[in-house]
Amino acid sequence: MGTRPAGRQAPVALSIAGSDPSGGAGIQGDLKTFSALGAYGTAVITALTAQNTREVSGIHLVPADFVAQQLHALVADIQVDAIKIGMLGSAEVAQTVAAFLVEHPHEVVVLDPVMFATSGDRLLAAGGVEALHRLLPLVSLVTPNLPEAARLLRCEVAGDIGEMHDQARRLMDAGAVRVLLKGGHAESDTDAIDVFVGPEGEQVLRAQRIATRNTHGTGCALASAIAVLRLQRAGWVEAVAAAKAWVTTAIGAADALQVGEGRGPVHQLHQLWGR
Repeated sequence: MGTRPAGRQAPVALSIAGSDPSGGAGIQGDLKTFSALGAYGTAVITALTAQNTREVSGIHLVPADFVAQQLHALVADIQVDAIKIGMLGSAEVAQTVAAFLVEHPHEVVVLDPVMFATSGDRLLAAGGVEALHRLLPLVSLVTPNLPEAARLLRCEVAGDIGEMHDQARRLMDAGAVRVLLKGGHAESDTDAIDVFVGPEGEQVLRAQRIATRNTHGTGCALASAIAVLRLQRAGWVEAVAAAKAWVTTAIGAADALQVGEGRGPVHQLHQLWGR
C-alpha cells in the first residue's frame, strides 16, 4: 500500500461495488456517504447497471481480472483506511475480492452482501452466494438484511429477535467475525430492529421506523457509514450505533429529495445541505 502523506486531512475510504445511475445506491451512494461523514471516497466498479428508482433493467458485469487491475492500481498508490464492499455481481468477482483481501488485509472492511435491489431485482448471479462465504472471515463486519441472511444460511427468514440472534450466531459459525443482521424487512409498525453479534458481545439496536417509500440505498448507506465511523469511534458497537442513527435521519429526510417515481433514495447529504 502507499505511504500515508504527512498531515493528510481526511481518511480514505474505498467502495467496491456496482454503479447506480440513479445515484441513490452503489458507488454513487457510497461516495456521497463517505463525503458526508468526512472521508475521501475512492471506488472500484464491479458492475454497470441500467436502473432507476423503479427497476433494474440491465446489468453489465465488469470482468474479474479488470476488477483486480483496478484494486491493485489503487492500493499501489493510495493508502486506503476503510473498505466497504457492496454489489459483486458474480462468483468470479467475489473470489477476486477475497484474493485481494488475503494479499492486502485491512482492519476496517464492511461487507454488505448485496443480492437484490430495493426494487426486488436480482443483483448477484448464480454461484455468487457460495462465493460470499469465502469473504466472511476476511472482513471485519458483514451486514445482511433478513432475506440475505436466510440465503447465506439456506434457511427461512427470521421472524423475531430470537431467530435474528440465532441466525447472526450461525453466520459467525460460518466464519464471519462480526454480524449486523438488519431487521428493516421485518413487519413492524414501530421500530427498525438490528442485531449485532461479535467478539464485543451482542447488542440490539432500535430506531424509529420512518413512514416513507424512499429507502433506496439504505443498506449501502449504512455499511459505508459504519466503515467511515469505525475510524472515528472507539469500537465497532459505537460505530454501528452511530451509523444507524445517521441513516435513520437520512431516511427521515428522504422525502425532501423527490427523485424518481418509484422508491427514491435516502438523503445521504441531509446534514450538509441543511447548513
